[in-house]
Amino acid sequence: MNLLKIISLALILIIGLNVSAQDNTEKKDTGYVFTNVKELKTTSVKDQYRSGTCWSFSSISFIESELMRMGKGEYDLSEMFVVRQSYIDKADLYVRMHGSVNFAGGGAFHDITNCMKKYGVVPEEAYLGLEIGEKKHIHGEMDAVLKSFVDAIIKNPNRQLTPVWKKAYSGILDAYLGKYPENFTYKGKNYTPQTFAKDLGVNPDDYIEITSFTHHPFYSKFIMEVPDNWGLGEVYNVPLKEMEEIMDYAINNGYSIAWGADVSEKGFSWKNGVAIVPEQDIAVLNDLERSKWEALSEKDKEAALYKFEKPGKEKVITQEMRQEGFDNYNTGDDHGMHITGIAKDQNGNQYYIVKNSWNTEGNSYKGYFYASKPYFLYKTMDFMVHKNGIPPAIRKKLGIN
Repeated sequence: MNLLKIISLALILIIGLNVSAQDNTEKKDTGYVFTNVKELKTTSVKDQYRSGTCWSFSSISFIESELMRMGKGEYDLSEMFVVRQSYIDKADLYVRMHGSVNFAGGGAFHDITNCMKKYGVVPEEAYLGLEIGEKKHIHGEMDAVLKSFVDAIIKNPNRQLTPVWKKAYSGILDAYLGKYPENFTYKGKNYTPQTFAKDLGVNPDDYIEITSFTHHPFYSKFIMEVPDNWGLGEVYNVPLKEMEEIMDYAINNGYSIAWGADVSEKGFSWKNGVAIVPEQDIAVLNDLERSKWEALSEKDKEAALYKFEKPGKEKVITQEMRQEGFDNYNTGDDHGMHITGIAKDQNGNQYYIVKNSWNTEGNSYKGYFYASKPYFLYKTMDFMVHKNGIPPAIRKKLGIN
């Protein structure tokens, strides 16, 4: 090869490298570029599919991470066991209250700790909850049948409740989810759900729920007024700044979070894997004349506003904004998830790494997404954390030992 050819090839190589470098720079300047700065151990992403059981999937994932944090190893626990036993307690309460409480597939984080104390817990292999021939959870018919059953019971057509209604009700759960696993073998050892829970060594009383609203006094407990809190569980109420402090302290000290939040906002994009609260209002954000804006279809409005092209300024969240959102039904108990870490975007803004239960498809981050701190502060309903994940000074204010 002569000298001229060598020089020509060298020039081509240099130009190619420069173009590649420019392409990489352009890619970094577009979209969201996240750097995970704190990642906690967790199990694989699961799929709740067509069931309203996010509360069970998120809280079970949370307990699985707690077991890993405690050095107990990795477990795959059964979400449907908790769902089944919670449905038992839901029916009992619904009938006792003459139908004056919510009865549906939803729930809350304390349902898992209540289940562990009362019934125990089992590994996934001991209770799949897939009795109807499907590979994934589909609960529409079951939920409707169970609701019709308990509604018939409270109508009391016999003018007194029969002693067998609970047995009949359990039979429905057996048909759709499977019979209660009285005994099972796991890794060569025989268990009951109660002995298995005891062997895990997780103390349900170590876990508490935190929120921040002004319609109840701070540093007190109250029953969260949302439909899915059928079990009437209590949450600790703290100022917004301290809710944020608890969150960051917990993650940075190795404690993950079971997170309940509203995901109905347009700033929430599962496809893009981002949840944000844009700073500007609709009429300003799109830079269109109001008349032109109002003429757009809802689909076009959403496309114009929320392209998630790159990080931008977000609203500063206040205590008053949180309360107004809750009072006006704009913030509801939509979804239970599991926060497993902290990340930053290319501008240095903080996000929380969120493990979801919608499988790994149709999403940019294989079943995870990134929720900005403003989104967390604005749209959090409540979250569950180990009591040692709370800063000592705040724990003292709450009277938690």
